[in-house]
Amino acid sequence: MASTLDLTPRATARGVGSNADTIPVYGYTAAGSAFERATQPDYFGWLEHVRAAAGCTRPIRLAGQILTVDSATGRLLDQRHTDGMPDAAIYTACGNRRATVCPSCARTYQRDAYQLLRAGLVGGKGVPETVSQHPAVFPTFTAPSFGAVHVRAVKRHTCANRKRCDCRPDPCHARRADDPTAGTCPHGRPAVCWARHEPGDQVLGQPLCLDCYDHDHQVVWNLFSGELWHRTKQAAERHLAKVARWRGIPRVEVVTASGNTRKVPPVRLSHGKAAEFQARGAVHFHALVRLDGVDPLDPAAVVQPPAGFTVADLEDALRAAAVQVGFTTPDHPDSPEGWPIAWGEQVDIRPISLTGRGEVTDSMVAGYLAKYATKSTEVTGHRSVRLDADSIGDYADPDGDHAARLIDACWRLGRPTGTPVPLAHRPRDHRPAPGFVDPWECPDCGTQTRYAACPVCVAARQATLDGQPVSRPTANPYARLRRWAHMLGFGGHFLTKARRYSVTFQLLRDTRVTYRRNEDQAQGAGADIKAVDHLDDTTLIVGTLTFAGVGWHTTGDALLANTAAALARERRTTGREELAHELGTAPPGTVPAAA
Repeated sequence: MASTLDLTPRATARGVGSNADTIPVYGYTAAGSAFERATQPDYFGWLEHVRAAAGCTRPIRLAGQILTVDSATGRLLDQRHTDGMPDAAIYTACGNRRATVCPSCARTYQRDAYQLLRAGLVGGKGVPETVSQHPAVFPTFTAPSFGAVHVRAVKRHTCANRKRCDCRPDPCHARRADDPTAGTCPHGRPAVCWARHEPGDQVLGQPLCLDCYDHDHQVVWNLFSGELWHRTKQAAERHLAKVARWRGIPRVEVVTASGNTRKVPPVRLSHGKAAEFQARGAVHFHALVRLDGVDPLDPAAVVQPPAGFTVADLEDALRAAAVQVGFTTPDHPDSPEGWPIAWGEQVDIRPISLTGRGEVTDSMVAGYLAKYATKSTEVTGHRSVRLDADSIGDYADPDGDHAARLIDACWRLGRPTGTPVPLAHRPRDHRPAPGFVDPWECPDCGTQTRYAACPVCVAARQATLDGQPVSRPTANPYARLRRWAHMLGFGGHFLTKARRYSVTFQLLRDTRVTYRRNEDQAQGAGADIKAVDHLDDTTLIVGTLTFAGVGWHTTGDALLANTAAALARERRTTGREELAHELGTAPPGTVPAAA
């Protein structure tokens, strides 16, 4: 209860913690350890020391020394070691984007994502404000059906807030008595469901029959969904290029980096995309797609498309691409003909209003995508870190529930599919092969081998190696399924964008760090460690910090730090709201709720 440090890797005894401290009896509770920390004379210094990571659930601790050096002469101006700091470590936030892992860092990531996505629609932060005049739409691409699942379908909404929808839904899977699909499935389970499910019903997204559901196809679709989106965007750009040719708009000549000249279409697409898991475990994509032109003098610039291109043209291009794009995956021993990869029938494309009025506004869609960028597989009921041979048995089960069968499909389909050539059949060189030794017999299993380690005894490690990242191209395109089994096969980023769509996360983070350092300098924090840009031009900061651990030392430290961070956030939020009330505007930096 008292220590929040991570357990020692592969520890078998409960309560074994990495770098765990021995604490007195009254520190076994969070309140007791918090009281102990608060009564120490350096409490306020410790609180200021951990302020940068106070709201983090699992901060990273760094140890080492920081040197201030005169770059002109090489003279050491100052030297500080973490041994002289509170807890003998520097705390930094973990930066995790998942709200279930660290709500504080996820909130920061969400706000950065909101600013990044919205800047691509209205400009600012280095993006020209003329982008607000570009056609832009908000498409949603869903996965096809892999089997009947429980759903909540409302044909006509009469509610004012979809998040608290209380409209009467239709029956889940109703069938007429004379419908040949009514009755039971081939496995003897009901193929109909007359229930009108509530929004929070736990059966939503669960298959009506687990044996009828195609779990293999779904995890393969998740694996190749990124390639499907890439091809869809290319098809939409080709459609727009044809439209430009039909309207007599010539292609644009641009100069490449190598100095050659080539002609390109006069329009191109820029996007920001967020992936979201459905309750059934399949991903679908929400995107902000903007239509740009091409400047022949500066191909990297963001300019308006040629006159005549409208939102309707962009919508037609995306719909046409969603219908026609599809491909078949490479063959697999379990499916020699591969699996078809295509979008589902539900493709929703809505124009974006930049005036603040309309069904879909720029703030609404930016907040919608930023919210889903902090989520993962929680909606499916599955939460785990990366799986390996030791932990896969705790989550995968071919006869288990829906999530367990999806994980089992990932691990089973991601197995090595190639058959290596036996050593006896391989060409031999007269020179000694590197890595081989004289023939010897393994004392454990009796295997005759020339390897330095017995290949039979270490075969159990192969499953663990299969889950590791592949450092070189492999002939098995399904090998990544094992690495991403904890993500049900989806191995892409949850928030991606085109290079020209907007600014980067790194720019936003650097701007925030610079602002905070300048704020500290304005407050006269002369004794604090400053960055290079706050010292003289000839002064450098050299840090030799190493990883010291993860987590707070005690639950009392976590309680005090998180409480202080929560109070600071509340004060800042109150100040923003009061300032916005005086100015009659919306609070800056807020993420509006999605419809």
